[in-house]
Amino acid sequence: MLVDFFLHLKSFKLPVSTREFLTLLEALEARVVSLSIDDFYALSRMTLVKDEQHFDRFDLAFGSYFKGVDAIFDIRAQIPEDWLRKEFMRTLSDEDRRRIEALGGFDKLMETFKQRLAEQ
Repeated sequence: MLVDFFLHLKSFKLPVSTREFLTLLEALEARVVSLSIDDFYALSRMTLVKDEQHFDRFDLAFGSYFKGVDAIFDIRAQIPEDWLRKEFMRTLSDEDRRRIEALGGFDKLMETFKQRLAEQ
């Protein structure tokens, strides 16, 4: 997918080098940004655009390539929590289920997890 993105940028006459593309891939592998389209946009613009005179062309290329991606993220938000919970529990071993119950159950585990995330 990202090779196609690279070629798409080239088709917009953006002077994007292979080295810059590899830098983008390294940054993604290192997880320097979250998995949002906005963060990916910022990271790719920062790593692939050498000169601010190309920002507008990059924005057009990015927008045309990733058109509709926000809709995919919206669909994920609409997945019922009950279904996610059942799928998660289905993948656990009996030992994992016992450990979760020993911690106070799934709801308690998720509450603790959310608390720790908020503290970070």
